[in-house]
Amino acid sequence: MSRSKAAASTPQPSSRTKAAAPVQAAKAATSVTAQQTRAMPIIEEIDRRPKPRQSSRSIVASGLSREDLARLIAQGFRIETRTQGNIVPQVIRLQAPSGVSVAQARQRVRLVDAQASVDFDQFYYLDESTPACTGAACQSPSLENWASLVKWSGSNASQCGPAPLIGVIDTGINVEHDALKDQAIEIVAQQTRRAIASLPDHGTAVAALLVGQPGSQTPGLLPDARLIAVDAFYRDGGTADRTDVTSLVEAIEVLAERGVRVINMSLSGPANEVLQKAIAAAQAKGIVIVAAAGNNGVGAEPSYPAAYPGVVAVTAVDHELNVYRRATQGPYVDLSAPGVNVWTASAQGSGRLRTGTSYAVPFVSAAAGMLLASNPMLDAKALQTRLEEDTRDLGKPGRDPTFGFGLIQMASLCPGPAEAPSIATAPEQPSAVPARGRPWTSLDH
Repeated sequence: MSRSKAAASTPQPSSRTKAAAPVQAAKAATSVTAQQTRAMPIIEEIDRRPKPRQSSRSIVASGLSREDLARLIAQGFRIETRTQGNIVPQVIRLQAPSGVSVAQARQRVRLVDAQASVDFDQFYYLDESTPACTGAACQSPSLENWASLVKWSGSNASQCGPAPLIGVIDTGINVEHDALKDQAIEIVAQQTRRAIASLPDHGTAVAALLVGQPGSQTPGLLPDARLIAVDAFYRDGGTADRTDVTSLVEAIEVLAERGVRVINMSLSGPANEVLQKAIAAAQAKGIVIVAAAGNNGVGAEPSYPAAYPGVVAVTAVDHELNVYRRATQGPYVDLSAPGVNVWTASAQGSGRLRTGTSYAVPFVSAAAGMLLASNPMLDAKALQTRLEEDTRDLGKPGRDPTFGFGLIQMASLCPGPAEAPSIATAPEQPSAVPARGRPWTSLDH
């Protein structure tokens, strides 16, 4: 990337011409007027229960030698788990000695090896708003015509080259969903899992946006793409799905080992020295990470990993190209994509409307996958530059902390017509097809 996110404190002028207005929306299975679409409320319910930011007993470290570990064990530290360290630096999760706070434990490790990366074992959450309701009352015949907004056509992908390979770090996925059961999806269950398995709803929604079958009620952007998804989340005592530094680093390494070059991370959390080191190592291998800008609102702290240099940070806009009201803003925001009332799959069957920067990320991940399919020699820096150039400028001219470089535009990424595809609308009476078993955690690595 040609500029540092940390240094991008003011909007930068843009030399490119603003893209033309989106093409006319496709005809839906159920007729929807513009007035109906604009009248749709944002379907969300904000969970205001406090979520812990980090473990109260563990820290994480990278770059420790065997001698360092021996000294720490002698001081009462205990190794909880460690990553493989084959592609990105090995991360070790250490439990602090009895009676020692995590802040004190971090300092002790730094005294043993000042060159090591040491930080708290911080938690990361999904960037979505919980639906305020479900069922026919919430699933009115309305689709936000997201394909038209980003100038997407299925014929574009078919002319990009070989089907792209995309990695996803998320919750479990219901691969028996009608939109996913015949798709090329590989699920990897983590070895470092330490709690109750995640719920598959968020991962199913993200996967359907990426690779949902064209003829299903929740079609995806790249139905022919191959998806490798790492279930890196778990339940945090029953209130939410979360992940942690070690789980994220392990997931990145798993995907890197499988040759993935685009990783979708619809999640966010605090800055972490150890995670940043792992992401930088992945980027050095040519991997592009696309992450959610966060749902903490204007004035909130930057969300990570989106705010790290080189990571593509994606915010959410609605059908009128207004930024999602709870989206985190800042100079690190790179691109905008649809993320308000987006219709996608539900793990329980059929689909529902979704809101959050989580659901904007797959649009940019799909665009990155398309670019790599047609230009496999494109490096990470050039790929991100191309994504930033193929945008429709929103807000203030040029880059700004609300919309970044603007709304992603996909028509010019590959040869092909720019008309929007025909996409089914939300059904009035969706079927409640239950997920069968837990096939999404059947494959270990």
